[in-house]
Amino acid sequence: MSRVLERRKQYLRLMRQATLERGSFTVADIAEAFDTPRSTVQDWVNRLIEDECVLLAEEQRGRHAARYVASSVMPESACRRVFTTVDGSEVEIYHECMSGGCAAFCEFHHARAGGALQSVHRDGTLLRERAILGRRDVAVGLDPAPAVGIVGVYHDDGYIRQQIRCIGGPAYSLTDMMSFAEGVCGVTLHREGAVVEGEVVTRALAYVAIGIDDTDTGTEGATFALALALLQHLAKLDGVMPIGHKVAMLNPRLEERTAGNSCSFIELAVEPDQVPRVEESAVRFVAGEAASPAWGVAVRQGFRVPGALRAYGRSARESVLTREVAEATAGRFGAHLHGGRGVIGALAAVALIGLPHGVLLDPERDVCAGWETSA
Repeated sequence: MSRVLERRKQYLRLMRQATLERGSFTVADIAEAFDTPRSTVQDWVNRLIEDECVLLAEEQRGRHAARYVASSVMPESACRRVFTTVDGSEVEIYHECMSGGCAAFCEFHHARAGGALQSVHRDGTLLRERAILGRRDVAVGLDPAPAVGIVGVYHDDGYIRQQIRCIGGPAYSLTDMMSFAEGVCGVTLHREGAVVEGEVVTRALAYVAIGIDDTDTGTEGATFALALALLQHLAKLDGVMPIGHKVAMLNPRLEERTAGNSCSFIELAVEPDQVPRVEESAVRFVAGEAASPAWGVAVRQGFRVPGALRAYGRSARESVLTREVAEATAGRFGAHLHGGRGVIGALAAVALIGLPHGVLLDPERDVCAGWETSA
């Protein structure tokens, strides 16, 4: 199902581009671009005509091939990526949009609706939502009712099923755009008047946080830059969806610091069976690129942060910790440490996931007071 959907996206994307650039296209144009037999392309054209995505502009006349146009030059999808990670009974939903305005709209209405969602926040054009498994109905409608809400989230046989209820613009997004987003395996729809309820299916990926620290020296390198390079490197691996990169400040009074004493962490959504490979690749990359032999890497699965692990992150901002404490904490909470002295700060980075930028960057802010954690 997902391969067919992806191929459909590729053909339709090229057909729409050809329509915009040249006004129309032939089967030969598309076959040449894809290096695919014309018979295969013709089958796809016929299928897309049935779906009303492609129209016949000129019939074949002698040696002149039939010409076609894409039926719409609207953006094929404002939704770039939709993917999910699961941690026990909770799911994180990630929706990357082409438009900051659209992402803000969904943030506002999803938060107003509540439903299956526990929390909603936006980082640029990436909308991140925390949901609990099960169904909680939402009444959608015109203002002041929410226009869209997630009413159910289920985990079945390696897949996450989101049930979304909506009207108006969000209904257009669900019916005409979300199936084109990277990460979506399928969309099914049910319409009742103006209200559309659809089910969006994505893979149940593992959330992986990778913290790094002490990769630079006083004159060479920068941990944030190496972390960003690591994110770009791992994003190229099969089965990996990049989520983001964050910087966090640790104890600014630490004598051994190279500058202000910041660490970094990256967040990934990974096919569960690919997690060991991703960890191995991350360690190898940092070991090869770090300017300091003291580099450290910490790797942990799961977006829920136990209170005692968060407290370790607070201690790293207030005091001086030892490697022994880091190793004991890592063992308790299932984190893997690699490298030298930097594992202390790398584990602190992993302990601080899920906090707002303003808290991460201000070492005077208490990371344990009022912020979401899970036991």
